[in-house]
Amino acid sequence: MNNTNEFLLLYCRRYPTVEKRAKAFNGASYVTVPEDSAFLKALLFELRLTESDKSFVEYRDSCSRINKTSVYALTTGGGDLWPVLAFQKSGLIYVCLPLVEQSLKPHPPLISISGISQAFALLSGLLLFINSSQKNEAEMSAKICQLPGLLMQACPLGTPLDTNLNGLLDNTHVPTNHTQKQPVWRVSTYKGKPQVNVCVTEKVKSMQYDKRDVADMWQVYGTVTCKCDLEGATSNVTVSLNLPANGSPLQDILVHPCVTSLDSAILTSCSVDVMDDSAFSGPYKLPFNPPSDLFNLCYYTSQVPVPPILGFYQLKEEELQLKLTVTLKLHESVKNAFEYCEARIPFFNRGPVTHLEYKVSYGQLDVFRDKSLLVWVIGQKFPKSLEISLTGTVTFGSMSKEQPVDPICTGSTAYVKLYFRIPDYTLTGCYADQHSVQVFTSGKPKISTSRELISSDYYIWNSKASAPAVYRTLFF
Repeated sequence: MNNTNEFLLLYCRRYPTVEKRAKAFNGASYVTVPEDSAFLKALLFELRLTESDKSFVEYRDSCSRINKTSVYALTTGGGDLWPVLAFQKSGLIYVCLPLVEQSLKPHPPLISISGISQAFALLSGLLLFINSSQKNEAEMSAKICQLPGLLMQACPLGTPLDTNLNGLLDNTHVPTNHTQKQPVWRVSTYKGKPQVNVCVTEKVKSMQYDKRDVADMWQVYGTVTCKCDLEGATSNVTVSLNLPANGSPLQDILVHPCVTSLDSAILTSCSVDVMDDSAFSGPYKLPFNPPSDLFNLCYYTSQVPVPPILGFYQLKEEELQLKLTVTLKLHESVKNAFEYCEARIPFFNRGPVTHLEYKVSYGQLDVFRDKSLLVWVIGQKFPKSLEISLTGTVTFGSMSKEQPVDPICTGSTAYVKLYFRIPDYTLTGCYADQHSVQVFTSGKPKISTSRELISSDYYIWNSKASAPAVYRTLFF
């Protein structure tokens, strides 16, 4: 999107070989991919991103059609183009039309389409590449210019082989005198002490309202990151993700293209189908030929029974003063050992904080330097009661241009946002230890494993005012 709020096509790559295969697989249900301008127009209409498209359209905007994924059907002159995978990040739209190796009528379940997982992995790699070290439009243009060469290596003939575009960029000089034939995604060989590092990172989102008519929502999504420094061109590694007896099953598992095989039970656990009661609890074995650089082995989601921290927030306005009450309670099943934990209470569309009277049962409260934010530093542990509270009265001065504004947080609509990290812990219980990693190569490698839980968009809304409601979504 440019400065005039118009969307421009920055880069497009078509694969005629894939389109030819799609015609053969789809048969009579095949829909021709339109020209770039027509495709962009249909996409923007479906995503409601232009002013003329924001009026209500029954088939697109009715409550009977709530899209819980990032997969869309675009209306074109030749019919509905499906499945189009698209998501937005930092003013850009990343789009891919994956191959479906069967008829499109009726639409097959998403979980049965391997191209969805491949397309998502490729777009995720593209997003990381575009957003890494990008500071201005010149750097953006330079990255766009590098895409044709990188995609020629990462996705030759339309099949993703390596989604780590940054890794490909760092290894532009590829040795050619190998004695062994190595995987295309392994762009260099390692010499040194063998070692394997596996990290399970879970992020938890939450929207809490403390209202009878609006349900609280929370979602966990995980990423398993690997770095394999192994000698030899064709090393084989197997990582098994395990759950304790009371762990929450992993769902919507998306794997890196280097994974060589998957148990069918891993693919059948899906959060999109509300009628799906499958609950495969592992172990989730992922055999693969590792790339030489750091890469994301897989992504997953999970439906955990409770959020890690339950919050309560009330804000009442009296003239130029606000009276606030915040209560936080750590669930008893969550590890009480944080690297950091703090609650931030912003004030929008108001003047600077001129006076603050407060009482906290635990931790320390500070006024941020811009005088529009309270920071409640909780620290590394909750008390034995696992419950803490904050009450206070805030007085504001006159509004100025320097104070932050927000179109949603008007009147008493306000939130508390939590930031925390718990090392050596995951909300699902998912873990990988030294016994979970098998390496089939010469020498005995050093195996290191870790896990962590990090907050992400963890909001607690003022229960005394209106607030934006959300539903559970599959992707970021």
